[in-house]
Amino acid sequence: MATAEEGIEAQIRNIEARYGRPMPEWLALVAASGLTKHTEVVAMLKAEHGMAHGAAHRVSLLSRQAPAPASAGAAVDALYTGKKAGLRPLHDRIMAVIGGFGADVVIAPKKGYLSIRRRKQFAMIQPSAAGRVDLGLILPGVPADGRLEPAGGFNALFTHRVRVTCADEVDATLTAWLHTAYTNAG
Repeated sequence: MATAEEGIEAQIRNIEARYGRPMPEWLALVAASGLTKHTEVVAMLKAEHGMAHGAAHRVSLLSRQAPAPASAGAAVDALYTGKKAGLRPLHDRIMAVIGGFGADVVIAPKKGYLSIRRRKQFAMIQPSAAGRVDLGLILPGVPADGRLEPAGGFNALFTHRVRVTCADEVDATLTAWLHTAYTNAG
């Protein structure tokens, strides 16, 4: 008779074979999604990747067991590995802008993204597998327009999202949006 551990190992092998990715890639995908609630992760895996409920449930459980990075520096390093390594200069440029607002900015590492806080959260930075950095902003009352998209299904904690694909997009307009969010969080 198989043990519980052997059963889980078999389930993991079956998930990898059926859905075409090794488990570390599934865990990285979950981390990059920014989702933290089990039910949200399961729903995302089912809707976006066609997983059966049991497979999505197992991947979500395994993602919750993955250790969190020990520090903000380690979290940044972990976010920008592999295919996302080329996005690190965009991240660094955005952080340089944010760092210029004041010494009260705090980085809180989360699974798949960095929360940027003052007295309360005002932004988040998340590398995307699509070759961009997604910037979540909290700007209540500011209408979405052009680059300043509604956050919608991106992350319910934020009102807006900006997709940053190159250094030129870290411009005066983006800096103004970030500064407004920073000011509102004080």
